[in-house]
Amino acid sequence: MPRRSPPTARERSRVLPDPNSLYGPLDPAPDAGYENAPQRMGFFTDTSVCIGCKACEVACKEWNGVPESGLDLLGMSYDNTGALTANSWRHVAFIEQPRPAGHRTPPFAGTPTDGSVSAASAAAAAGTSERTGTDPGVPTGTPSAAARMAGGGPADVRGAIAADPTATGRGGAGPQFLGMPGAQPPGRGTGVEERTDFRWLMMSDVCKHCTHAACLDVCPTGSLFRTEFGTVVVQEDICNGCGYCISACPYGVIDQRKDDGRAWKCTLCYDRLGAGMTPACAQACPTESIQYGPLDELRERAAARVETLHERGVPEARLYGHDPNDGVGGDGAFFLLLDEPEVYGLPPDPVVTTRDLPKMWKRAGLAALAMAAATVAAFVGGSS
Repeated sequence: MPRRSPPTARERSRVLPDPNSLYGPLDPAPDAGYENAPQRMGFFTDTSVCIGCKACEVACKEWNGVPESGLDLLGMSYDNTGALTANSWRHVAFIEQPRPAGHRTPPFAGTPTDGSVSAASAAAAAGTSERTGTDPGVPTGTPSAAARMAGGGPADVRGAIAADPTATGRGGAGPQFLGMPGAQPPGRGTGVEERTDFRWLMMSDVCKHCTHAACLDVCPTGSLFRTEFGTVVVQEDICNGCGYCISACPYGVIDQRKDDGRAWKCTLCYDRLGAGMTPACAQACPTESIQYGPLDELRERAAARVETLHERGVPEARLYGHDPNDGVGGDGAFFLLLDEPEVYGLPPDPVVTTRDLPKMWKRAGLAALAMAAATVAAFVGGSS
């Protein structure tokens, strides 16, 4: 017989499992059996330029035929979607923080009501525009009305010294802060040290398309599968509604629809990818907060963006889900955040929930053998 040449690395990968198949850096598409797989594709979401318009949510629903949702007032936020669900595959989270927020916001100190660490940055924000001579809410040409509104305060709504409180005949009550944003630029009327504005953080959340996807590992029907682009997709027509994937996801992404019990989540627009198109959400994003492309290129672009933000005075900028050595082998959809992951409702150190399955089965097998040996010993000892 002719001597066979040694197998190539790709042939070996089809025979032997990758040593990192359950944990660690991995190219998921070849590991799933795809030959000549294209580059791994993914999302990079830059939350520093997200404006919370929710165009991505609408585009996702329109393209994928996702049922309407998010029409209820939650009573806790302007974000009425609330979370990723079976009917919301994209979720623009609004994180409303009642603490100072200056231009190029520095790190905050102490409790949310403490002052800004950098008064200079807040002062820059307060003086970004020239005065026009009029202000919303102050009738032009009526100094008495302006004096009544400004009476008793150290500065009126235009930043000028307040009129004598006794001249208004109203006891100098002055303007009262009612908990609503003012018409002035932040800090213009109150001064830098007394700012009480909210800081709004916005992030378009989505399925992370993990390198090591526990949902895929536990699915008993094969409804969840890995695509040639490295993404994870649910085939709803063969989903039996067991719910194993829901408890396995370390991010809490997957959800069941109440009317049919099946699992649903983002597919990264698998049908569009096959046609060479951009996913609907990234196509609709007006600020390019959601960027789509080869994952390696996105990681390089994200690292450069973080460096730029640090140079511009935003030291709190950091990446989340980009590291191939993290607990899920890196995410196919990763983020640039402006605060700790917990602030955005993300786990600080996610770990694929099936990582320890080999050890668990090994221990279960040893326990079964020990019980079998003990049973045999008991019968042998009893018969003798």
